[in-house]
Order: sequence, then structure tokens, then C-alpha cells
Amino acid sequence: MNTLKLASGTQMPLIGFGLWKVPKESCADVVYNAIKAGYRLFDGASDYGNEQEAGHGVTRAIQDGLVRREELFIVSKLWNTFHEASQVEQVARKQLADWNVDYFDLYYMHFPIALEYVDPVVRYPPGWFFDGTSNLRPSTASIQETWQAMEKLVEHGLAKELGIANFSGSLVMDLLRYAQIRPAVLQIEHHPYLTQTQLIQFAQAEQITVTAFSSFGPQSYLPLNNFKTKSVTSLLEHPTILTVAEKHAQAPSQVLLRWATQRGVATIPKSTNPDRMTLNLQSNFFDLDKEDIRTISALNIGLRFNDPMDFVSTFPIFA
Repeated sequence: MNTLKLASGTQMPLIGFGLWKVPKESCADVVYNAIKAGYRLFDGASDYGNEQEAGHGVTRAIQDGLVRREELFIVSKLWNTFHEASQVEQVARKQLADWNVDYFDLYYMHFPIALEYVDPVVRYPPGWFFDGTSNLRPSTASIQETWQAMEKLVEHGLAKELGIANFSGSLVMDLLRYAQIRPAVLQIEHHPYLTQTQLIQFAQAEQITVTAFSSFGPQSYLPLNNFKTKSVTSLLEHPTILTVAEKHAQAPSQVLLRWATQRGVATIPKSTNPDRMTLNLQSNFFDLDKEDIRTISALNIGLRFNDPMDFVSTFPIFA
């Protein structure tokens, strides 16, 4: 399996398996089957609501001798409602217990957004809203407070690497001013409709590895009735992608993933279909030429599907 070297020297799989929207009832089997198919990186999060089930799949695979824990690269994320320093380690330990592992290989700050604490006894995962419906309550926790609490996770052996997700370049630059442990990975939305070239170049210059989510663009957001998906052609059906796919005798999905990985960006595609699982994992078995990459990159229109401000703008900020 191809890997990317993090600044620490740790090798991170180039292609992992994303757990967003994997149903709880099938998640354990999906993870188990993905391990059988060859996946070693699993990208989870508190907010996905399926970490316990993912942990069941990992535990079963280890017990059955398919893989050893040290061969896996397990990733999770700190949700927005746990940004206060007093909550970070507490929730990270809960997530580790859900996964049934002793440490995370990589632990992200999911968003640079702090929301008021919701006790897991009341609701878990807590989502965006304090009352579970429409009451959005910001927290006073700063990114610096949260990051410094996350650094203690490394000191205590609960996480090997720390990362940031959904950060802009200016926020990354600010974080680097005070971080004692620099972020190893930046996870961002990245696809041909949103190439984020300058942000990627900046991160890579700072020796921060970039991981892409939503590599297929609007595809992940169709079940959510995201209004932006109606404004563009599916990348899996776009004439440009189809032409390149035909040229290389590869699936459109493989072309989209290879476009990212040849730019030095890791990917975390998700599929519960065994055949597509294999296609995604094998998407680095061919090379696009420079003209292919330029042509695909030219599809960029700066279209972001996962913008939290779109999600919360219709709700009152304060109760």
C-alpha cells in the first residue's frame, strides 16, 4: 500500500476508508470487509455516530487474525462541543473506548468552531445544536485553548499525531505561531470543483500533509438534499472525467482519486459495495499525465458543499 510520510516520519496510507454516513447497523461488517479488502486507514469522528460499531469491526478483524493493531491507522476527530480544555481528554478517552483501542494514530480538531458543551449522557453525538433542534450556542473556547489541550493527548499516549480539519490558510498560520506540537495533517474538502491549490501548496510547504474528503464532489451530498448539488453535473458523469477515464481504461471514480493522490493529497473514499471498495483502493495503480491533471483542475469553480455557515445560517445564533 502506498503511503505518505508525515513530518514526524510516520507513514500514513495514501488511500483510506471514510466512515461518514456509514449506517450504524452495518458499520461493523463494512469495516471488517474493508480490512479484508486491504484498507488500513479508517477515518472516523464523534459526529458520525458509528465509532462503537467501527470498533467492533476492528476488534473482530484483529481477533480473526486479519490484521494487527499496529498495522492499522485509526483516525478520529474532536467534535465542536468538546473544545473546552476540561472536556478534550474526557471525550477522547470515550472515543478510544468506543473503538476499543488504546490510542489514535491521528486525532483531528473537526472544525475550528467551538460550541457549548453537551454532556454525552444527554445526547451523543451532540450535533450542532444545543437542544438538538435549532439552538446554536457558541462556546468561549479559543482554538489555542483547544489545541493545547489536544497536545496533552500526545503527552499521555492517547494520540500519536494531531491534525486539523476544515481550517483556512489564515487559521493554520495562526495555529503555527503557538503550537508546541505542529499539526501533522490538514483535512479539507477537495475535488475538481474545489481544488484549493493555494491552501494545499501552503500546507505542504509547512510539511503538513493534506487529506481530501468529498473527493467525488457533489456525490456525497445528494442524499442530504444539499441545494448546491443541483447546480452542477456529477463529477462521476462529467464529460471531462469520462474522457480521461476512457483514455486510461479506468473508472471515473478512480480518475478522481488519482487526480488527488498525484497532487500529493491523501484520500478517504467510502463505499459499502465490495467491488467499488476495491476500485477505490486500487486507484493509484495507474498515472494520469500532466495534461490530464491540468484539464481536470480547470473544472475548479470554488464550489464548497460542506460549508458550516450554509448549515447554520437559517438558525438563531443565540437562544
